[in-house]
Order: sequence, then structure tokens, then C-alpha cells
Amino acid sequence: MERFSALNSCTVSNSKCICFDVLTEEEQDLISKNQIEVRYKKGEVICKHGTFAPHVIYLKEGLAKVYLEGLTDSLILKIITSGNLIGLTTIMEDNNVFHYSSSAYVDSTASLIDINIFRKIIKQNAEFASSIINVLCENSLQTFGRFFCLTHKQLYGRMADIILCLSERIFKNRNFEMNLSRKELAELTGMSTESVIRMLKKFKDDGIIEMHGKTLNISNYDLLRKISEYG
Repeated sequence: MERFSALNSCTVSNSKCICFDVLTEEEQDLISKNQIEVRYKKGEVICKHGTFAPHVIYLKEGLAKVYLEGLTDSLILKIITSGNLIGLTTIMEDNNVFHYSSSAYVDSTASLIDINIFRKIIKQNAEFASSIINVLCENSLQTFGRFFCLTHKQLYGRMADIILCLSERIFKNRNFEMNLSRKELAELTGMSTESVIRMLKKFKDDGIIEMHGKTLNISNYDLLRKISEYG
């Protein structure tokens, strides 16, 4: 039951990819010669669903979102922090397109690594391949928990999840600047923008959070954690 109650709809992983630490000097040199560094401004598209995927993306600095687009809105699958990879689903053989879109939440820097080189190293370095498998498994487990919560938790629980996620895994502080718009929060929580505004007001009225401009402060952490756990 303890493992079950820990499920939440957070989109951010606690870990960073350590796969490059296990490369030989020759393999590190190979990647270095077959990558380019690109800077992205806030809101700029990093990759687009359905387009050709000539590279795997390593986010060196910044913050990015991975999402699926509908006709009128989108659903965020994951938030990528620095030190993590985007586009790992493209490493499948005979796959040549991105299966989701990604864009920069803030000004970011990424290394675009030639996908053929990436695949080659996976085949020849078992420890590197194992590290990539671990990342894919972690992504899957996080996605399972997220979508369980999005379909089973009420709005109150989902809002608690995302506030805790931002506090603990991105800003590392109970007091932080809420740089995300209400629409972006809606994409994260699977709510309408109107519901996000209503939930934030209720949290504020209940004394769970304080908001001054864009600054959010968690004033009752224990209650927020309990709401997250029980939904």
C-alpha cells in the first residue's frame, strides 16, 4: 500500500542520465565529433511530432516539456530537466520520426547527437545500453503513475501533485517563482484553465499556499502532501 500511495502525476524525474559516464574515451570522442550544440529560446520548438529524427537530444542546460498535441490543446507527458535525454523512442531500428513534440520552457542549450552514432554505441557498449534501458524503464514507470493519477485523482489531488512536483523536483524550494502560465498548468494537470484558476484560489483560501504576484509559497506542506496522496 505504501508504494501505491506514492503514485502521483508529477512529470519530472528525480534522476539524471549517467549513460555518458560509462563510455570509453574512443566512444566519447566519437560522440563529440558527431553532435552539435544548439541554443533554444523560451517557447522554441526542440522537436516536432511526426518529423524526421536524425538525432537524440541531450539537454545540457534549461528546462523542456515533452507533449502530445491535439487539435485544440495538448497534454504534457514529461518535463525534462538538464542532464536528461529527449527522443529516446527514436533509437528503435527502422524508426525515423519523433513520436512526440518538445519545446523549451526556459532558455535552454542542447546537444544534438547523430542517431546512427548513438545506435552504434548501444550495440557495442553493453553498460551504455543497460543505462539507456534503465532510463526507458524509469520513464515508463513514471508515465504509468502519471496517467493513473490523471484518470483516478480528483482535481484537488492533481493540483497538489503538480505544486509538490514543481517545489521538490524543479525549484528545490517551498517558495518559488511560478513562471508557468495557467494554460501550461492546465496542460500539466489535465484540467481546463478555468479549473486551474479555481483550484489555486481554493488552495489559497484553505491556507495551503500563499501567492504574491508570481511567487508561490507552500504554507501547509503536510496537508498538501496528504491531499496528493489521497487525491
